Amino acid sequence: MTAVVLPFEKPVVELLARVREVRALSDGSDQYAAELQELEEQTAIIARELLAKLTPIQKVQLSRHANRPYTLDYVQRLFDDWIELKGDRRFAEDEALVAGLARFHGRSVAVVGHQKGRGTKENLRRNFGMAHPEGYRKAIRLYELAEKFGLPIVTFIDTPGAYPGIGAEERGQSQAIGASIATMARARVPIVACIVGEGGSGGALALGVANRVLVLELGCYTVITPEGCAAILWKDAEHTAEAAKQLKITSKDLLRLGVVDEIVAEPPGGAHHDYDWAAANLDKALEQALTELSKLSGDELADHRYARFRALGSLGSQ
Repeated sequence: MTAVVLPFEKPVVELLARVREVRALSDGSDQYAAELQELEEQTAIIARELLAKLTPIQKVQLSRHANRPYTLDYVQRLFDDWIELKGDRRFAEDEALVAGLARFHGRSVAVVGHQKGRGTKENLRRNFGMAHPEGYRKAIRLYELAEKFGLPIVTFIDTPGAYPGIGAEERGQSQAIGASIATMARARVPIVACIVGEGGSGGALALGVANRVLVLELGCYTVITPEGCAAILWKDAEHTAEAAKQLKITSKDLLRLGVVDEIVAEPPGGAHHDYDWAAANLDKALEQALTELSKLSGDELADHRYARFRALGSLGSQ
């Protein structure tokens, strides 16, 4: 994987690189264990202080970072016995959205997530994580299968939005998204959505109608991208940073507004610096959420989901 470093994250990247160098030089020796631990702790503190000063648009850029872990990276680290299911049985396979069955801490689950690519060739194949109608119809297949067999549903959200091309519109993009939302809304099984990168527009919401919504610390969730918002409201891309600020799309804003239920901490510098660390933190939050939701009946789960989304946007949640 080619290392990508954004200008404003250079100080953090340099700090983390020095820690890795010292760790390599110590070669696991107990002689330097205390000094190495102290250096790692100090680096983590400095990294968090630097990240805390980032503007909303910088956090959006980090949520889109080319080196961030994607759905299949989390699948590899969180689940056992992964079996990918393909196709919508109507038109084609959409590689921008992956779906399948797996085991999570011994429990069978259905998994659906957006999948971006690494490099130009794979990004074209994955369509940059922007699903077509057949991708959302594949997701509906999994939602219905999960409800039939009583399997919890876990989704991973990471897309700038659904694909807006002519072919997608001809094949019923809006209908597919609406049907996906409706299927999730009435499902009588636990649903946990994980925003692991950027979550944009209806393309994200088609995987986001959940009982519990988790967001990674540098994740974002929005009705429209800051670039799209600036183009519509100001007719000028120079207002993108202001749009990101006003949209309230960072994890802290989302939690304060009740859009998400929990922020999952990322490793120093962000999830793209340590996939295993990020996955371990998400594993704990996901297991706790599923354990709590498993105590509810099918009717209670559907009612809980309904009440959760009805409360969004109310003055009381702000």
